[in-house]
Amino acid sequence: MIIDMHCDTISEICHRRMEKGGECRLRDNTLHIDARRLKESGYLLQCFALFVSLGSCGAIRERQGQQPGRQPDKAWEEVQKLYRAYCRELEDCKDLLQSVTNVGDLEQCRQTEKVGALLTVEEGGVCGGSLARLEELHAMGVRMLTLTWNYPNELGHPNINALRPGQYGSLFQADTEHGLTEKGRAFVSRMEELGMLVDVSHLSDRGFWDVVETCSRPFVASHSNARAICPCVRNLTDEMIRALAERGGVTGLNFCADFLRTVPEGEKNSGRLEDAVAHVLHILRVGGEECLGLGSDFDGIDTNQSLPGAQSMGRLWEALRDGGLTERQLDKIFYGNVLRVLGEAL
Repeated sequence: MIIDMHCDTISEICHRRMEKGGECRLRDNTLHIDARRLKESGYLLQCFALFVSLGSCGAIRERQGQQPGRQPDKAWEEVQKLYRAYCRELEDCKDLLQSVTNVGDLEQCRQTEKVGALLTVEEGGVCGGSLARLEELHAMGVRMLTLTWNYPNELGHPNINALRPGQYGSLFQADTEHGLTEKGRAFVSRMEELGMLVDVSHLSDRGFWDVVETCSRPFVASHSNARAICPCVRNLTDEMIRALAERGGVTGLNFCADFLRTVPEGEKNSGRLEDAVAHVLHILRVGGEECLGLGSDFDGIDTNQSLPGAQSMGRLWEALRDGGLTERQLDKIFYGNVLRVLGEAL
């Protein structure tokens, strides 16, 4: 069985259909993920992110000079559009996929042999700082929220800040100064009450430690690797991995080649299986075998030629087995650890 904590497939489908005018559906496509390959590859659950870029949808410009308390609408409109597309695609694939919002739904997926689809949002800024909108996302079925993407928002600051390219726009310069806002802390607390997973991928280093202070339950880094192996700030330091493990949380192995290995400028980084194996072995050494899952980032990254899509999970399993992992450890990474955290949250 396989559980993947993060993909951007819904946003990519919408982009291809709306922007490029092509026909692209979740059932069967040429993207990294489609429903047919999820089923054939033995997935138990795929988390589908509704990804919103505050810059691309105009929300950043909208917020400049706005009065305190005014709710920005463009990001909210964008996430609603993506939600409607998600619902249409799920209905079209109802013979293969089933919506999951609680533990009972997951058990039903086991019985019906359908692939579970768990809805997440990547960009806490879609709420505009409104707890009412957070609760609306929960009512829509969202069960995980990535607090930031690459823009600061009402909740906190990212490590890679598209608005400050000279200071925190680098892949290798972490933001240890700017963390969660007071509103961000309130969101984290309310998410735990609602049964929504707090996701710290993309969040600044300072923000990570603010979440550690604020959270009382396990949280996740849905698609982040080990910074000791690849120094990109999208990855977690060893101290972060230990703190996440101590809280019972999980980080999801990200297949983005640039988060797995650094290469000299100008050299193409096409992706290698041995780099993924190196991150897995390091994370297990640092945090133990309970703190790692999968967070492919499929359809949000350039294709990793060694792991080109959902159909390639068997290849990763074999590489990790050849790297010395036992079947018990592999089961925990491929589904068990995330299943445990979801069980606690949902």
